[in-house]
Amino acid sequence: MKLNNLTRLLLLAFVIMCVAPSCVKEGPMGPAGTDGTNGTNGQDGDAGTATCLACHSGNNMAQKSAEFAMSEHSVGAIAVEYAGGRAGCAQCHSHQGFVQFTTLGIKDLAITNPSAWECSTCHSIHKTFEGTDYALRITDPVVAAVASNGAMDLKGGSNLCGTCHQSRSPEPNVASPGANFTLSVRTGPHHGPQGNVLFGNGFAEIPGSVAYPAKGTADHLTKTGGSCVGCHMATFTAKQGGHSYIPSVAKCNSCHDGADITNYNYGGVQSDVHAKLELLRDKLVELGAINKTTVDGVDTYAPADKKSVPMVQAQAVFNYFGIEEDRSLGVHNPKYVRALLVNTLEALD
Repeated sequence: MKLNNLTRLLLLAFVIMCVAPSCVKEGPMGPAGTDGTNGTNGQDGDAGTATCLACHSGNNMAQKSAEFAMSEHSVGAIAVEYAGGRAGCAQCHSHQGFVQFTTLGIKDLAITNPSAWECSTCHSIHKTFEGTDYALRITDPVVAAVASNGAMDLKGGSNLCGTCHQSRSPEPNVASPGANFTLSVRTGPHHGPQGNVLFGNGFAEIPGSVAYPAKGTADHLTKTGGSCVGCHMATFTAKQGGHSYIPSVAKCNSCHDGADITNYNYGGVQSDVHAKLELLRDKLVELGAINKTTVDGVDTYAPADKKSVPMVQAQAVFNYFGIEEDRSLGVHNPKYVRALLVNTLEALD
């Protein structure tokens, strides 16, 4: 039987593959290479699992869960039921919306079945797997929801808080410059402008007798151990701090050099701000820029919807509701809040 050329070539290739390796001879061994560098030990020399257990042990997780159960964030009644599923709101008002926003950059999708915040709302997949790695979803400076406000660096993990706790509307003279401004029931920075108060920006800085401090210079932002995390998540004691987010009076005393603070009214700041806020509110009610409603002996206040007012009155409305919604009565940034109130009252007078 004759073989065609293709078959001959295939047989030749097979023979070469089988026989050729036996013809290859190794030369003498070369000099030994240098040793590689030693790897670093795990943290504190512990086994890898010990690092995991620093956070994920039963006792630690139970402690954090018990603290978190004290927080309104765990219930969600303050936000989830009202806006947790709304497009444009869900990014901060539900667990699912915040995860979508921080991982995919999506902030305008409705959530079908929103739920309250949980551990993985703020904490994501680990980055370094070391004992100090808590893998917060955000630590970079806060990107302002209102572009004209600019970025805010609230320091490390506090930037995660500021991502949601910031103004959602520009002050009236920025939103619609002019002699007059038409109010709405939503006139104000939104319900959680704590980041702006702390950083000192985003409010209507009406000129007056009190100078506004430079942005980012508040004591509770610049002093060691201050900012959101330092005060609201200090070592859990007396049912405050930790993952309850209730500001710690013990932390106040540790910074204010033995002042023996028993509440948050250090130096009478809250008393002063409360008095000035009431003066501002009553003046705006008198001017008709704020409506007062009394039901069962309880007074509520809201901007005069669809009413055109002089610009300074609109700015005053914005400042009143912003400082009121901050809920610290000036503690977050006493100098900035005092300047806002004094100058706003002067302008109305």
